[in-house]
Amino acid sequence: MLLFLFQMTFYVSNRVTLLFDFWDVHGPVGMLLSVFVVLLLTVFYELFKVWRAWLETKSELPQPHLKYTPPPPVRSDSTTVLESSQSELSLTHEEPRRLAVNVKNSWLLHIIQTFLHLLQVTLGYMLMLCVMSYNTWIFLGVIVGSGLGYFISFPLLNRS
Repeated sequence: MLLFLFQMTFYVSNRVTLLFDFWDVHGPVGMLLSVFVVLLLTVFYELFKVWRAWLETKSELPQPHLKYTPPPPVRSDSTTVLESSQSELSLTHEEPRRLAVNVKNSWLLHIIQTFLHLLQVTLGYMLMLCVMSYNTWIFLGVIVGSGLGYFISFPLLNRS
């Protein structure tokens, strides 16, 4: 029994203790439920990661854009071809629109991002410890949950 507690290679079993003493799995039903819970935790980890990235893109200030201004009309009398061509001077910097940045909203956004970061780090370490149980089923639950979470959440990042 002592060898079972210090297992350092992956093994296939329906017995494992995960994270806490009370999460002690002793049978196939418990293992199935534990894999499902770990899978859900991994999906939430991916969702938090994408949500943080989405909030970060929403909090960025707009960048200056190049605005095209047409050249002055060409006169037919003594203007050469080079003088009438478009040049770098016809591209002018447009000043970014000045947004009235509400300090209260920026702090609230920062607090939300900090909370999401804490959740993401906590879940990441908990999932790492689950994988370090070296149980193959738990490891597969984390891998499948990561893929499923990415599949579900990544398209949400492209929506504005």
